[in-house]
Formats: sequence, C-alpha cells, structure tokens
Amino acid sequence: MDKFPLVGIYGGTFDPIHYGHLRIAEELLDSIGLKRMIFVPSGAPRLRAAPAASRGHRAAMVRLAIQDNNRFTLDEREINRPGISTTVQSLREYQHELGNKAALCFVLGIDAFVKINQWSEWRELFNLCHLIMVARPGFVSIGDEKNLPAEIREEYSSRCVTSTSDLVWQSSGFIYTAHTSLLEISASQIRSLISAGKSIRYLLPESVAEYIKSNRLYTGNL
Repeated sequence: MDKFPLVGIYGGTFDPIHYGHLRIAEELLDSIGLKRMIFVPSGAPRLRAAPAASRGHRAAMVRLAIQDNNRFTLDEREINRPGISTTVQSLREYQHELGNKAALCFVLGIDAFVKINQWSEWRELFNLCHLIMVARPGFVSIGDEKNLPAEIREEYSSRCVTSTSDLVWQSSGFIYTAHTSLLEISASQIRSLISAGKSIRYLLPESVAEYIKSNRLYTGNL
C-alpha cells in the first residue's frame, strides 16, 4: 500500500493574517510532513460575524504574507464563491481535484473543534480529510473529554491518533493534535490596536501592515 502525500488546508477569515497563523503553518509543514499548505480565506462565514475587511482585501493580505514561502499557496475559491461557503463544500472540490493522489489535512483550532457539531455536514469531514487540531490563545487543549458534547466525544475517541505516521496510510478520518508554538496574537487584537491608533509592528508581516495602512483598513492609523 502506497503512502499518501499530505496536503494542508488552512481556512479562516484572516482578518488580517498575522504571525500566529504563519508560524503554525510553517511548523506543521515539518512536524507533520506536509508537501504544501494551502491558505483558504473564507468568503461569508456561516457561524461568525462578517469579516471587517472585504474578501478582496483579505485575499490580498494573505498573498503578501506568504509570497516568500514556496510551500505556501493561496486558494481564492471561497473568496470568489457567492453567498455562504462551507468547509465540506470546499473539501469535496479538493478531493475531486486530487483524487487519490493526496490526503487532505484540515487545520483548525481547538476552540473550533469543540463546537464542530455546529458546522454544516460536520461528520462528512471525516470522509474528506484528516483534522489537525492546534492550540489557540485560551484553548491549549480539549481538556477533559467528558466535557465534550457526546457526539463529538464519540468521534474524537474513535479517530484520535498520536503519531503523524498514521496519517499517510489513510486518506481521511483521523484526528491529530499538533503541538505548535502558541503566539499570543489574534486578529481581533490587531484590529483593536489599529482602531486605537497603536502600533501593530512585529505582530504581522511588514508588507501586510503597509497594505493595511495604504488601504486604511480597520478604521485606524498605524
């Protein structure tokens, strides 16, 4: 049986993208052995407030942030898709495009995983990809499994693996918790700093900071 090359899918609003996102992606390339990481800015999220910056601005900021890393790519399918996008919809498209040539590894924060039963067709995720959980500020672990909703706990218990080597032998269906650096940076923090007229230096790439300033995003001055 041949091993599956692993391809990372990193979705999010990226409003704006920052070093917290980029550092997680960089570490996952090596720790999991990803061939590449695809950044997928969301269009109109179903379960959260509309992003502050437009679709075009958010895609442009991701493009600037990843331009020097040849293992990072930008995919604008959700940005260009009218209406609300769902993760399952995009993953189905990726699976159709890649066939059996790769295993998709969808990156999500622990804070998102503990509410994943609110996602559209959430159980279908396990037929389309592996889930790679990463820590987020305020969510460093899932804690006691008993506190998870029963339906999530059932999936987690049966699908959790502790070795990245398991991921390459199956095209989908596993849940793996990656241990990455936790940078205490959030997009909401950056937006608040900009709105207050404070510096955002060293929180995100300079090219992104310049783009924000040039386009007067987030109603503040850098």
